[in-house]
Amino acid sequence: MTRVAVVANPAKLDDAEKVRRVVDDACASHGLEPALWLETTEEDPGGGQTREALEQRADLVCALGGDGTVRAVGEVLAGGDVPLGLLPAGTGNLLARALGQPIDSLEDALEVALTGRTRAIDVGGLRVDGSDEEQVFLVMAGMGLDAEAMDNADERLKGAVGWPAYLVSGVRAAVGGGFTARVQPREGRTVRRAVRSVVVGNSGRLQGGVELMPDARLDDGLLDLAIIAPRGLVGWVRTVTTIITSGRGNSDLERHQMTAVRVSANRATTTQLDGDAIGEHRLLEFRVRPGALPVRVSAEHD
Repeated sequence: MTRVAVVANPAKLDDAEKVRRVVDDACASHGLEPALWLETTEEDPGGGQTREALEQRADLVCALGGDGTVRAVGEVLAGGDVPLGLLPAGTGNLLARALGQPIDSLEDALEVALTGRTRAIDVGGLRVDGSDEEQVFLVMAGMGLDAEAMDNADERLKGAVGWPAYLVSGVRAAVGGGFTARVQPREGRTVRRAVRSVVVGNSGRLQGGVELMPDARLDDGLLDLAIIAPRGLVGWVRTVTTIITSGRGNSDLERHQMTAVRVSANRATTTQLDGDAIGEHRLLEFRVRPGALPVRVSAEHD
């Protein structure tokens, strides 16, 4: 490793200069030059900065920010051989949690990025409403309740208590109505039913360590699908219990695995990618890209 780049979201940093010094000190301790520091903007959440890092021959690009920053950097790195380093600074930190990597210490996360090993993981591709443009997600995407909870989470509450803020907005979203979804996997039968949420994941782990899709693996070449469709209070209790205990699927919570799936809704429905709402859509087309993204993990990571 000769050149490290950091794509940083300044909105997630209380003192960007202090953080930059920590990064450069870590690089110096391993005989590296100061990191190439590239800050995101509202107009460019990380893709352009990652391409600039590659143009300047960085052989490690670290995402320092929330899940949106990680996804933007990973989207550009997917399909290449330059690895992604994870320096969490957000609320969700979905990919770092899924990989069991440090989320509370910048110094520990830097040590993993600079001295760990590289592991190839799958990424998901998503096209919305028939578009030719494919967006990438690293952990999970979906429409309905999960997206509404992400979209409506109070920013001040997130800053004060962290990921439990999503529980509050999720309870509020659960009061609303659902939608009718037609789910057509490449492998398996087509399902058409009233649902509250449809989630497609490369990992099934939610904030708090809860497993929505316990069979999901980051490198199995498959996407995991959860159809959440509880009926009444009893259905909600059964669904929550199933998720908390990683129990077997049932009529309230269907789980499937496939390499591609098409999800259509009877109305435009709030949609999310790796925890970021991307508007309301009626058609989502997913596919897996096996082993497309190299990521730095701790040397002892299994």
